[in-house]
Amino acid sequence: MAFSPQSTQTQPSISEINVTPLVDVMLVLLIIFMVTAPILQTGIEVNLPKTRQAEPTDPEQQAVITISRDELLYYRSQPINFYELGGRLTADLGESGKPVFLQADEDVRWKTIVAVIEEVRVSGFELVHLVTTPLERAED
Repeated sequence: MAFSPQSTQTQPSISEINVTPLVDVMLVLLIIFMVTAPILQTGIEVNLPKTRQAEPTDPEQQAVITISRDELLYYRSQPINFYELGGRLTADLGESGKPVFLQADEDVRWKTIVAVIEEVRVSGFELVHLVTTPLERAED
C-alpha cells in the first residue's frame, strides 16, 4: 500500500461567493413580479356590454361601483356589502351632485343591476352612469 506523504502545507480555501444561484433566484423573482404586476393593477375583471358610445373611467378617480360575474359588489375596486353602499357613497361624495358610475358584467342578471341602481338613488345620488366598452366597427 502506498500512502501519500502528508505535507504541512494545506490548500487555501476558496473565499469567493458563487453568485450563479443568487442570479438564478433574482431572475425567477423578476419574472414572477413582471407577471403578477399587471394582474394587480387591473382591478376587477368584468366583461362590459358593448355600445357605440363609451367613455373611459378610472375607479380610483371616480365613484365606480362594479358588479362582477359572480354578482359580487365592489366600490372603487374594494369589496363592499350591498347594505353598506349608501353610507359609503355619502361618506365619500357627501351631498354633491357628482355622478356614480356603475359597471356590471354582461352576464349579470338585470334584477341585480336594478337593485344596485335603486340603492344608489335611495342614498340621494340621482345621477348614475352605466359603463360600457366601445363597439368595434367592421372596416369597410
